[in-house]
Amino acid sequence: MFMTEEEVTTTLEKMETNPFLVTKSVYKGNVEQWPEHKMSFVDYHLAYLKVHPALDPQQYLANLRLMLRAKP
Repeated sequence: MFMTEEEVTTTLEKMETNPFLVTKSVYKGNVEQWPEHKMSFVDYHLAYLKVHPALDPQQYLANLRLMLRAKP
């Protein structure tokens, strides 16, 4: 099943607010584009999916959920 960018964004935003997932922003050196040197979790993963169009977004998000699950 194909996911639109809006659906992917909504899913990533829900993941970002989930207390059981570890979702941190990432450091970026380009101060002009990211003044605080931080790229949001949502922006980072959307950019990754755009650079890798052959990836299945549903599978990518499912794997991401598994990898980000908070460890007790």
